[in-house]
Amino acid sequence: MRALVTGANGFVGIHLVRHLRAAGDEVIESSIDITDRDRIAAHVAEQAPDVVYHLAAQADVGGSWAAPIPTLRVNVEGTLNILDAAVAAGVDRVLAVTSADIYGPVDEADLPLTEDQPVRPVSPYAASKASADIMCVTAGLAHGLDVVRARSFNHLGPGQNEKFVASAIASRVVANERSGDTEVRVGNLEARRDFTDVRDVVRAYRLLMTDGQAGEVYHVCSGVDRPVGELAERLIAMAAHDMELVVDPELFRPVDLKVLRGDHTKITAATGWTPEIDIQTTLADLLDFWRAHPEGVGRTQID
Repeated sequence: MRALVTGANGFVGIHLVRHLRAAGDEVIESSIDITDRDRIAAHVAEQAPDVVYHLAAQADVGGSWAAPIPTLRVNVEGTLNILDAAVAAGVDRVLAVTSADIYGPVDEADLPLTEDQPVRPVSPYAASKASADIMCVTAGLAHGLDVVRARSFNHLGPGQNEKFVASAIASRVVANERSGDTEVRVGNLEARRDFTDVRDVVRAYRLLMTDGQAGEVYHVCSGVDRPVGELAERLIAMAAHDMELVVDPELFRPVDLKVLRGDHTKITAATGWTPEIDIQTTLADLLDFWRAHPEGVGRTQID
């Protein structure tokens, strides 16, 4: 299978490219600006992939409040450009990654969330992902494009940058290991999220490409919600010396969802996928990544 991956040099993209090649696929790594419509169309036509994994996005929820227009351009306009390019090039299937953030605030009684949950985005990022989700439906209905949507919940693992909560805390723990400091700044510890290891996530993406049903949407999630505070406590417990968490109000988002937890019954039924890597292993690998890369995430390889 000849696969083009947008956002191939990003956190998930690097893991996905590695997984696809291990599975025997021919991979085209694309890092072209997806808002450049003409260039994207020419690139997809020239490369003539069988399938496209569309990962490229502005993925920083907090950052979307400060930069809503660029977020919308990348996530909505960029997705439209990829879909149109795929139609024009005769691509067999597109896997488009959206986000569980589109569900917005939910009642505890609604958990775990299924793919039928109403959409109520509360951030520019979530609104952009909800719009991209609809673009995928439109491409299928209007142009007959085979699009499968992966509605992913939080994922984490080695190589994730410090804009995301677990990686941010891990980077501060490692910085303290080097400096001898003991205080680790944290934001909202009560928010509960459904975390899945990125290496399990990319397995899900390939399985959806091969076994998912055209036009359908699937949750990629663990089915377990954990408070951010649990992840923080686990990380400092693995530190080289004693540390303590210190809440910093400046790290809180303007609006933060209380809880998200998904149901992965649909993807499991379709593909047999279930998450395999436990949270302790994920966090240990994340800490080891920061110990090996104290300069931060700016490289194109994950050791």
